[in-house]
Amino acid sequence: MITALHHVQLAAPPGSEPELRAFYEGVLGLREVSKPPELAKRGGAWFRGDGVEVHLGIEEDFRPARKAHPGFLVDDLDALVAKLPAAVPDDLFPGYRRVYVTDPVGNRIELLQAI
Repeated sequence: MITALHHVQLAAPPGSEPELRAFYEGVLGLREVSKPPELAKRGGAWFRGDGVEVHLGIEEDFRPARKAHPGFLVDDLDALVAKLPAAVPDDLFPGYRRVYVTDPVGNRIELLQAI
């Protein structure tokens, strides 16, 4: 039986690691974790926070995920929205305030805060 989600994998284009670090660490507040040496050779970056892990893998023929997305629970949606002027609010999820944003390479990200 499934007991928890270990990580979410998103794709990114070659050479995008600096922009990914600025967003996932600098804006979302996750911390980068070292990839195993054999996987580090492929590029990309892994990020972790309390109860969440996101892996960004390099894909040569990259196309951003525009519908599929991770939904991250946050404790201060207003503070994140202040850092993300392009955030699109959507109140159609009962019990939560939420916004959609895109990461630097165009992947859709959902941020939710319980109300």
